[in-house]
Amino acid sequence: MKIRFHKNFDKQYGKLKKEQEERVKKRLALFLKNPLHPALGNHPSKGKYNGYRSINITGDLRAIYKFINEYDCIFVTIDTHSNLYS
Repeated sequence: MKIRFHKNFDKQYGKLKKEQEERVKKRLALFLKNPLHPALGNHPSKGKYNGYRSINITGDLRAIYKFINEYDCIFVTIDTHSNLYS
């Protein structure tokens, strides 16, 4: 699978603390091995991000993505749960 990043994701990622960036890298590596790994808490999103999916990065930090096809997905944003779903 190939992961792509929307410019909005890149912008939000650049605002993260160093520890959060490291956690994102670890979670994305896990996602590449198994997108449905239980540790990711992968689930469909609702509301503004209906049709997308969400994975847990930390207790409050979430990454939103969508499968483009069987082999590609795009991560569109990363932020706290409250910012994403308010």
